[in-house]
Amino acid sequence: RPPHCSLFRGSTALYSKQWYQRRVREAVVSTQSTGAMESINSRLALVMKSGKFTIGYRSTLKSIRQGKSKLIIIANNTPALRKSEIEYYCMLAKVGVHHYSGNNIDLGTACGKYFRVGALCITDPGDSDIIRSMPTSAE
Repeated sequence: RPPHCSLFRGSTALYSKQWYQRRVREAVVSTQSTGAMESINSRLALVMKSGKFTIGYRSTLKSIRQGKSKLIIIANNTPALRKSEIEYYCMLAKVGVHHYSGNNIDLGTACGKYFRVGALCITDPGDSDIIRSMPTSAE
């Protein structure tokens, strides 16, 4: 056994003490920055319950072209070409775009789905005030 594997004396730890300390620091930093994200997630959950929406890149583009969309939410790991295409369509249609701070797995979880969601189009917010609360939405 290499000497750097176990910094806990007398135990066979798989990870070093520094690794655990780094993970704790990252967890503290991430919980401090989730205030706005939780607000968006709760508003998204309300839209999923009471509003109308479409999930996915192709259906998002279709609803923008038809003029039905009110707000577009894009995950942060959406490919750059797709992201710029959606933004261009939204600019032409005067629709607000929100760049979700999590990746497509996080966005899918926030929508209450068990799959990844790269783009989400809200056509009717229902009881949620998500469109008024987004700073990037067009007036």
